[in-house]
Amino acid sequence: MGSASSPPRLDARLVPAALTSWTVTAAGIIWPIGGVVGSVCAVVSALGLVLWRTGRRNPRMRAIGVGVVAVGVVGAGYGFGIALRANAVAGHPVTAAFGTAAQVVVTPSESAVSVGSGRSGRLMFRATLQQLGRDPMSGRVVVFAPARDFTAVMVGQPMRFRARITRPTRHDLTVAAVNAVGPPTMGRAGPVHRAAYAVRTAFAATAGHVLSADQAAMLPALVLGDTSTVSAITSRDFRAAGLTHLTAVSGANVTIVCGAVLFSSRLIGPRAAVALAGIALVVFVIVVQPTASVLRAAVMGAIALVGMLSSRRRQAIPALAAAVLVLMVAAPQLAVDVGLALSVVATAALVAIAPIWSQRLVAGGWPRPLADAVCVACAAQLVTAPLIAGISGRVSLVAAAANLAVAALIAPITVLGSAAAALCSCWPAAAQLLIRFTGPELWWVLRIAHWAAAVPAASLPVPSGISGVLTVGLAALLAALLWRRRWFRAGMAVAAAGLISWSLSGLLVGAVGRT
Repeated sequence: MGSASSPPRLDARLVPAALTSWTVTAAGIIWPIGGVVGSVCAVVSALGLVLWRTGRRNPRMRAIGVGVVAVGVVGAGYGFGIALRANAVAGHPVTAAFGTAAQVVVTPSESAVSVGSGRSGRLMFRATLQQLGRDPMSGRVVVFAPARDFTAVMVGQPMRFRARITRPTRHDLTVAAVNAVGPPTMGRAGPVHRAAYAVRTAFAATAGHVLSADQAAMLPALVLGDTSTVSAITSRDFRAAGLTHLTAVSGANVTIVCGAVLFSSRLIGPRAAVALAGIALVVFVIVVQPTASVLRAAVMGAIALVGMLSSRRRQAIPALAAAVLVLMVAAPQLAVDVGLALSVVATAALVAIAPIWSQRLVAGGWPRPLADAVCVACAAQLVTAPLIAGISGRVSLVAAAANLAVAALIAPITVLGSAAAALCSCWPAAAQLLIRFTGPELWWVLRIAHWAAAVPAASLPVPSGISGVLTVGLAALLAALLWRRRWFRAGMAVAAAGLISWSLSGLLVGAVGRT
């Protein structure tokens, strides 16, 4: 039995099922082998049943048999399910239109992002296909359009335009790529989507009246994930500093928003506070838009709120595993979305790794708040660095320090910003007052991003793709295993001191050169 100060024992019983569902779903999407995998898992479950029956007098054998049966059943169910979805995509009627141009009607499911610059810039957004020519149609599509014609893309607002239909370039259950060749005719979005768009627009406009240009662009990005007005220079600084995740709304934002609502439980009662937190969670997801990390955090938050109502003990790992199981059914395309992978591994690291490291530092004499902050930043950086390297071909050496420097300011920015977003339409003066209080915090976050990005060798080039994931992952694993060796820690300290000295000298030389 652990001491009162030791981290609680993790409940990992749902983890094998979650990993099986994710692996099987991803395999069924990338390669058309969902049915084969499902059949293999069915055979595995039968073998597990044999182990269970033959090991009646051996408790360990019975436990292994039950585990094998459970994993096999989960794998078979998700395998056959994703096989049906993949076959539906492969045999979709839109495939007959590949290589042709036609009038289409699509409804955007997310905000547009820029994939070019200048007058030839283009936008990309995901949407649901509603009509192809005169025929009703359905399915997920990715739309590429000229920025000059598609200036205002609202989630949920149907649009009609002429487009060239091509085969999708990614295996993510998308049925087609739609390349717009004409200006759109806009329809009318539903009331919920119009209200969400009005909140995002009013919040950005109010921030622009109160804050400086760079701070006004960053506040909607940190609070609502709206990066449409963030400059290319600021985006580059955030990437180099390892702070890009702050502009992707995730579990931290959901936790802060729901926690702020639950804080009122002493005034209105615990059950009413949980119900209010659930409403706030739904509204928050609608306004910020349900991206992969938002959906993962929302499902975890919903599970935690249900656990509070049932008075059952809650742990993050079972909630995270249950969230993966739910998402693999509701949105299987997220199995190949790197945003979900980053969100899940970061959450798992904060729950399973950071508390252990923090306990060791506290035992060595560190203050607990400092130990917790340092370990959270380092654990998140350790597990996400391989995936980030695979995506970008670079690994940041200043990410942990930069995240540690801004960690304490994200909560007040989120709380004040979320409250201001809720008040923008009905009480603009109060919203402006709250936004004004975020100015110093935003200034600090922007300065940290700029200073960290300006450090020489702030990020190093590494191979991209699978080779980059394996290279950085093996390096991170090796560093974690050797960290207990005194000689390794001494070597890392010397290397860090040398890097800091070199970085400071580079900054000083640059400052002298500019003067």
